[in-house]
Amino acid sequence: DQAALDQLVGLPIAEVERDLILATLRETGGNRTHAAAILGVAIRTLRNKIGAYAAEGHDVPEPPSSFVA
Repeated sequence: DQAALDQLVGLPIAEVERDLILATLRETGGNRTHAAAILGVAIRTLRNKIGAYAAEGHDVPEPPSSFVA
């Protein structure tokens, strides 16, 4: 919706991307494969970004206990 888009105006793309990736991970219960498919990125790309976010101190959802990423 337009109000949601208006809130993104002026934000750095990297910040918007990070927030979208982390929100998608929360939505998928931490399932990296499913999140990568939803976002249309390679799982390797997603893992690299997750590693960078974790190193920066962001709260990254853990994968399901039966899932190894």
